[in-house]
Amino acid sequence: MLGRVNHIAIAVPDLVSATTTYRDTLGARVSQAQRLPEHGVTVVFVELANTKVELLEPLGEDSPIAAFLAKNPSGGMHHICYEVDDILAARDRLKASGARVLGDGEPKTGAHGKPVLFLHPKDFNGTLVELEQV
Repeated sequence: MLGRVNHIAIAVPDLVSATTTYRDTLGARVSQAQRLPEHGVTVVFVELANTKVELLEPLGEDSPIAAFLAKNPSGGMHHICYEVDDILAARDRLKASGARVLGDGEPKTGAHGKPVLFLHPKDFNGTLVELEQV
């Protein structure tokens, strides 16, 4: 069911500073910032040869990233995203096995313009998992 790792997401309190660190200190290629109001975040992608790192900054006080940063003020790893061929088939298989899909269970459009779902971290060894259809 799972394909490759699409990205690893890191919540950051200051997106400009984090982008500068990855670009100037680590020499990485980074994307332009992208606001995603539906998800309550602004994102920048650090583009690597074999995957991406997604830097997440809260977009408003109601952002789930704001709550994460309240508990982790310096930021930290937020989730890992795996690719799947068919997100609805993956969702149905996971739900049938007892895994919890967050939200209403219907895919939303993610930062890459593709359907995404999030899975409850308590079902996956304490890690928030995102699935993205490719």
